[in-house]
Amino acid sequence: MKWAEVSIQAAEEETDLVASCFYDVGATGVVIEDSETESDEQELSGAGRALRVMVKAYLPVDDELDGRIAAFRAGIERLAETDGFDAAACPIAKRIVQDSDWENNWKAYFHTQRVGQHIVIQPTWEEYTPLAGDVVLRLDPESAFGTGTHPTTAMCLRALEQMVRGGETVFDVGTGSGVLAIAAAKLGAKTVIAKDYARASAEVAAKNVAENGVQDVVTTGVSDLLAAFDGQADLVVANIIADIIIRLFDELGAHLTPGGRLLASGIIDERVADVTEAAVAHGYVIEDMYTDAGWAAMVLRRASE
Repeated sequence: MKWAEVSIQAAEEETDLVASCFYDVGATGVVIEDSETESDEQELSGAGRALRVMVKAYLPVDDELDGRIAAFRAGIERLAETDGFDAAACPIAKRIVQDSDWENNWKAYFHTQRVGQHIVIQPTWEEYTPLAGDVVLRLDPESAFGTGTHPTTAMCLRALEQMVRGGETVFDVGTGSGVLAIAAAKLGAKTVIAKDYARASAEVAAKNVAENGVQDVVTTGVSDLLAAFDGQADLVVANIIADIIIRLFDELGAHLTPGGRLLASGIIDERVADVTEAAVAHGYVIEDMYTDAGWAAMVLRRASE
Protein backbone atom coordinates (compact mmCIF):
# COMPACT_ATOMS: atom_id res chain seq x y z
CA MET A 1 0.00 0.00 0.00
CA LYS A 2 1.14 3.56 -0.70
CA TRP A 3 0.95 6.39 1.82
CA ALA A 4 1.26 10.15 1.48
CA GLU A 5 3.60 11.72 4.00
CA VAL A 6 2.08 15.19 4.49
CA SER A 7 4.16 17.75 6.34
CA ILE A 8 4.14 21.37 7.41
CA GLN A 9 6.57 23.53 9.36
CA ALA A 10 5.33 25.11 12.58
CA ALA A 11 6.48 26.77 15.75
CA GLU A 12 6.79 24.32 18.64
CA GLU A 13 3.83 25.83 20.47
CA GLU A 14 1.63 25.29 17.40
CA THR A 15 2.13 21.53 17.12
CA ASP A 16 -1.00 20.73 19.12
CA LEU A 17 -3.22 22.73 16.77
CA VAL A 18 -1.55 21.34 13.65
CA ALA A 19 -1.97 17.81 14.99
CA SER A 20 -5.65 18.52 15.58
CA CYS A 21 -6.03 19.46 11.90
CA PHE A 22 -4.34 16.21 10.88
CA TYR A 23 -6.62 14.16 13.15
CA ASP A 24 -9.66 15.93 11.71
CA VAL A 25 -8.85 14.50 8.25
CA GLY A 26 -8.25 10.97 9.47
CA ALA A 27 -4.55 10.78 10.37
CA THR A 28 -3.85 8.17 13.02
CA GLY A 29 -0.94 10.07 14.55
CA VAL A 30 1.70 12.69 13.94
CA VAL A 31 5.48 12.79 13.89
CA ILE A 32 7.27 15.90 15.14
CA GLU A 33 10.85 16.47 13.99
CA ASP A 34 13.37 19.27 14.26
CA SER A 35 13.32 21.32 11.07
CA GLU A 36 16.53 23.16 10.30
CA THR A 37 16.89 22.49 6.57
CA GLU A 38 14.84 23.26 3.53
CA SER A 39 12.51 20.51 2.35
CA ASP A 40 12.90 19.07 -1.15
CA GLU A 41 9.38 17.68 -1.06
CA GLN A 42 6.65 18.69 -3.46
CA GLU A 43 5.28 22.09 -2.48
CA LEU A 44 1.52 22.25 -2.43
CA SER A 45 0.75 25.71 -1.07
CA GLY A 46 2.14 28.91 0.37
CA ALA A 47 5.62 30.31 0.82
CA GLY A 48 7.69 28.74 3.57
CA ARG A 49 10.01 30.16 6.16
CA ALA A 50 12.34 28.61 8.69
CA LEU A 51 10.58 27.46 11.83
CA ARG A 52 11.54 25.14 14.63
CA VAL A 53 9.75 21.85 13.91
CA MET A 54 8.26 19.80 11.09
CA VAL A 55 4.91 18.15 11.79
CA LYS A 56 4.15 15.09 9.65
CA ALA A 57 1.27 12.67 9.25
CA TYR A 58 0.57 9.77 6.93
CA LEU A 59 -2.59 9.42 4.85
CA PRO A 60 -3.50 6.50 2.57
CA VAL A 61 -3.14 7.14 -1.16
CA ASP A 62 -6.71 6.59 -2.33
CA ASP A 63 -9.60 8.44 -3.94
CA GLU A 64 -10.03 10.56 -0.80
CA LEU A 65 -6.43 11.78 -0.56
CA ASP A 66 -6.85 15.06 -2.47
CA GLY A 67 -9.95 15.89 -0.46
CA ARG A 68 -8.18 15.13 2.82
CA ILE A 69 -5.26 17.40 1.92
CA ALA A 70 -7.65 20.16 0.85
CA ALA A 71 -9.53 19.81 4.14
CA PHE A 72 -6.26 19.90 6.07
CA ARG A 73 -5.21 23.06 4.20
CA ALA A 74 -8.59 24.64 4.99
CA GLY A 75 -8.15 23.81 8.65
CA ILE A 76 -4.72 25.42 8.72
CA GLU A 77 -6.09 28.51 6.96
CA ARG A 78 -8.86 28.81 9.55
CA LEU A 79 -6.21 28.86 12.22
CA ALA A 80 -4.65 31.88 10.51
CA GLU A 81 -7.23 33.86 12.44
CA THR A 82 -5.37 32.92 15.64
CA ASP A 83 -2.86 35.63 16.57
CA GLY A 84 0.69 34.55 15.87
CA PHE A 85 -0.18 31.28 14.12
CA ASP A 86 2.90 31.09 11.90
CA ALA A 87 2.12 27.72 10.33
CA ALA A 88 -0.66 29.27 8.23
CA ALA A 89 2.02 31.00 6.12
CA CYS A 90 4.05 27.82 5.53
CA PRO A 91 3.94 25.35 2.66
CA ILE A 92 2.19 22.03 2.98
CA ALA A 93 4.31 19.31 1.36
CA LYS A 94 3.77 15.68 0.50
CA ARG A 95 5.73 12.71 -0.73
CA ILE A 96 4.57 9.21 -1.52
CA VAL A 97 6.06 6.32 0.48
CA GLN A 98 5.56 2.58 0.20
CA ASP A 99 4.25 0.60 3.15
CA SER A 100 7.54 -1.29 3.22
CA ASP A 101 9.52 1.97 3.36
CA TRP A 102 7.49 3.04 6.38
CA GLU A 103 7.94 -0.33 8.10
CA ASN A 104 11.71 -0.28 7.61
CA ASN A 105 11.87 3.29 8.87
CA TRP A 106 10.16 2.27 12.13
CA LYS A 107 12.42 -0.74 12.56
CA ALA A 108 15.55 1.35 12.18
CA TYR A 109 14.69 3.45 15.24
CA PHE A 110 12.51 1.19 17.39
CA HIS A 111 14.36 -1.13 19.78
CA THR A 112 13.62 -2.94 23.02
CA GLN A 113 13.31 -0.43 25.83
CA ARG A 114 12.32 -0.45 29.49
CA VAL A 115 9.61 2.09 30.33
CA GLY A 116 8.86 2.61 33.99
CA GLN A 117 9.74 0.06 36.66
CA HIS A 118 8.43 -3.16 35.14
CA ILE A 119 7.18 -2.54 31.59
CA VAL A 120 9.44 -3.48 28.69
CA ILE A 121 8.51 -2.62 25.08
CA GLN A 122 9.83 -5.34 22.77
CA PRO A 123 9.56 -5.02 18.97
CA THR A 124 8.33 -8.31 17.56
CA TRP A 125 11.44 -8.60 15.38
CA GLU A 126 13.88 -8.42 18.32
CA GLU A 127 14.83 -11.01 20.94
CA TYR A 128 14.60 -10.28 24.65
CA THR A 129 15.02 -12.44 27.75
CA PRO A 130 12.69 -11.13 30.47
CA LEU A 131 13.94 -10.43 33.98
CA ALA A 132 11.94 -11.35 37.06
CA GLY A 133 8.95 -9.05 37.36
CA ASP A 134 9.08 -7.75 33.77
CA VAL A 135 5.82 -6.97 32.01
CA VAL A 136 6.80 -7.44 28.36
CA LEU A 137 4.71 -5.83 25.61
CA ARG A 138 5.52 -7.31 22.19
CA LEU A 139 4.72 -4.69 19.59
CA ASP A 140 4.68 -4.01 15.87
CA PRO A 141 3.16 -0.53 15.43
CA GLU A 142 3.02 -0.75 11.61
CA SER A 143 1.22 2.48 10.61
CA ALA A 144 -0.33 3.23 13.99
CA PHE A 145 2.46 5.33 15.55
CA GLY A 146 2.40 3.58 18.91
CA THR A 147 5.89 2.41 19.85
CA GLY A 148 5.40 3.26 23.51
CA THR A 149 8.66 5.18 23.66
CA HIS A 150 7.40 8.71 22.92
CA PRO A 151 7.18 10.78 26.15
CA THR A 152 3.38 11.01 25.91
CA THR A 153 2.99 7.21 25.79
CA ALA A 154 5.82 6.48 28.21
CA MET A 155 4.19 8.72 30.83
CA CYS A 156 0.93 6.79 30.40
CA LEU A 157 2.72 3.49 30.86
CA ARG A 158 4.39 4.72 34.03
CA ALA A 159 1.03 5.97 35.30
CA LEU A 160 -0.68 2.65 34.48
CA GLU A 161 1.88 0.82 36.60
CA GLN A 162 0.60 2.86 39.55
CA MET A 163 -3.10 2.94 38.69
CA VAL A 164 -3.98 -0.59 37.58
CA ARG A 165 -4.16 -2.83 40.63
CA GLY A 166 -6.31 -5.61 39.21
CA GLY A 167 -9.95 -6.13 38.27
CA GLU A 168 -10.58 -2.75 36.60
CA THR A 169 -12.56 -1.96 33.48
CA VAL A 170 -10.45 0.26 31.22
CA PHE A 171 -11.43 2.21 28.09
CA ASP A 172 -8.55 3.19 25.76
CA VAL A 173 -9.67 6.05 23.49
CA GLY A 174 -7.57 6.47 20.34
CA THR A 175 -5.71 3.24 21.00
CA GLY A 176 -3.27 3.45 18.05
CA SER A 177 -1.06 0.35 18.19
CA GLY A 178 -2.90 -0.87 21.31
CA VAL A 179 0.15 -0.51 23.54
CA LEU A 180 -1.70 1.08 26.48
CA ALA A 181 -4.59 -1.39 26.28
CA ILE A 182 -2.17 -4.32 26.27
CA ALA A 183 -0.27 -2.84 29.21
CA ALA A 184 -3.50 -2.43 31.20
CA ALA A 185 -4.45 -6.05 30.50
CA LYS A 186 -1.04 -7.41 31.48
CA LEU A 187 -1.08 -5.31 34.66
CA GLY A 188 -4.32 -7.01 35.74
CA ALA A 189 -7.30 -5.12 34.32
CA LYS A 190 -10.36 -7.35 34.02
CA THR A 191 -11.83 -5.82 30.86
CA VAL A 192 -10.23 -3.43 28.36
CA ILE A 193 -12.06 -1.82 25.44
CA ALA A 194 -9.65 -0.23 22.96
CA LYS A 195 -10.91 1.71 19.95
CA ASP A 196 -9.55 4.16 17.43
CA TYR A 197 -11.07 6.61 14.94
CA ALA A 198 -8.97 5.05 12.15
CA ARG A 199 -9.89 1.52 11.06
CA ALA A 200 -6.26 0.84 10.07
CA SER A 201 -5.10 1.56 13.61
CA ALA A 202 -7.84 -0.61 15.10
CA GLU A 203 -6.66 -3.48 12.90
CA VAL A 204 -3.04 -2.99 14.00
CA ALA A 205 -4.17 -2.93 17.64
CA ALA A 206 -6.04 -6.21 17.15
CA LYS A 207 -2.89 -7.85 15.77
CA ASN A 208 -0.81 -6.65 18.71
CA VAL A 209 -3.46 -7.80 21.20
CA ALA A 210 -3.29 -11.29 19.68
CA GLU A 211 0.52 -11.20 19.64
CA ASN A 212 0.45 -10.60 23.40
CA GLY A 213 -2.19 -13.24 24.11
CA VAL A 214 -4.62 -10.84 25.81
CA GLN A 215 -7.51 -11.11 23.35
CA ASP A 216 -9.71 -12.58 26.12
CA VAL A 217 -9.33 -9.28 28.01
CA VAL A 218 -8.97 -6.65 25.28
CA THR A 219 -11.65 -5.89 22.69
CA THR A 220 -10.68 -3.62 19.79
CA GLY A 221 -12.79 -1.63 17.35
CA VAL A 222 -13.52 1.69 15.66
CA SER A 223 -14.98 4.70 17.46
CA ASP A 224 -15.04 8.48 17.25
CA LEU A 225 -13.98 9.24 20.82
CA LEU A 226 -16.43 7.35 23.10
CA ALA A 227 -19.32 7.14 20.63
CA ALA A 228 -19.03 3.35 20.15
CA PHE A 229 -18.15 2.49 23.77
CA ASP A 230 -20.84 0.88 25.92
CA GLY A 231 -21.11 1.01 29.70
CA GLN A 232 -18.78 2.63 32.20
CA ALA A 233 -15.10 2.26 33.00
CA ASP A 234 -13.10 2.66 36.18
CA LEU A 235 -10.33 4.21 34.09
CA VAL A 236 -10.41 5.97 30.72
CA VAL A 237 -7.08 6.44 28.95
CA ALA A 238 -6.77 9.06 26.20
CA ASN A 239 -3.31 9.66 24.74
CA ILE A 240 -4.37 12.12 22.06
CA ILE A 241 -4.04 15.94 22.05
CA ALA A 242 -5.39 18.76 24.20
CA ASP A 243 -8.17 19.93 21.88
CA ILE A 244 -9.61 16.43 21.55
CA ILE A 245 -9.27 15.76 25.28
CA ILE A 246 -11.28 18.92 25.91
CA ARG A 247 -13.97 17.59 23.55
CA LEU A 248 -13.87 14.24 25.36
CA PHE A 249 -15.17 15.77 28.61
CA ASP A 250 -18.59 16.26 27.01
CA GLU A 251 -18.90 12.48 26.54
CA LEU A 252 -17.02 11.27 29.58
CA GLY A 253 -19.78 11.58 32.16
CA ALA A 254 -21.80 8.73 30.67
CA HIS A 255 -18.80 6.39 30.47
CA LEU A 256 -16.88 6.85 33.73
CA THR A 257 -17.94 5.45 37.08
CA PRO A 258 -18.39 7.88 39.99
CA GLY A 259 -14.93 8.26 41.46
CA GLY A 260 -13.40 6.94 38.22
CA ARG A 261 -10.32 8.45 36.66
CA LEU A 262 -9.19 9.82 33.31
CA LEU A 263 -5.55 9.46 32.29
CA ALA A 264 -5.08 12.13 29.62
CA SER A 265 -1.82 12.58 27.73
CA GLY A 266 -0.52 14.20 24.54
CA ILE A 267 -0.85 17.64 26.14
CA ILE A 268 1.88 20.18 25.44
CA ASP A 269 2.86 22.21 28.49
CA GLU A 270 1.25 25.36 27.09
CA ARG A 271 -2.17 23.65 26.97
CA VAL A 272 -2.25 22.24 30.52
CA ALA A 273 -4.18 25.29 31.73
CA ASP A 274 -6.82 24.81 29.00
CA VAL A 275 -7.33 21.15 29.87
CA THR A 276 -7.44 22.00 33.57
CA GLU A 277 -10.12 24.63 32.97
CA ALA A 278 -12.26 22.15 31.02
CA ALA A 279 -11.76 19.45 33.66
CA VAL A 280 -12.84 21.70 36.52
CA ALA A 281 -15.85 22.91 34.55
CA HIS A 282 -16.98 19.27 34.17
CA GLY A 283 -16.46 18.35 37.83
CA TYR A 284 -13.02 16.73 37.73
CA VAL A 285 -10.08 17.30 40.04
CA ILE A 286 -6.39 16.87 39.23
CA GLU A 287 -5.05 13.92 41.18
CA ASP A 288 -1.58 13.69 39.65
CA MET A 289 0.51 15.02 36.78
CA TYR A 290 3.52 13.72 34.88
CA THR A 291 5.77 15.93 32.72
CA ASP A 292 8.49 15.03 30.24
CA ALA A 293 10.19 16.92 27.39
CA GLY A 294 7.54 19.63 27.11
CA TRP A 295 4.59 17.22 27.38
CA ALA A 296 2.18 16.54 30.22
CA ALA A 297 -0.01 13.61 31.27
CA MET A 298 -2.79 14.35 33.75
CA VAL A 299 -4.64 12.00 36.11
CA LEU A 300 -8.12 13.43 36.67
CA ARG A 301 -10.69 12.01 39.08
CA ARG A 302 -14.42 12.31 38.65
CA ALA A 303 -16.10 13.56 41.83
CA SER A 304 -18.24 10.89 43.46
CA GLU A 305 -21.98 11.49 43.13
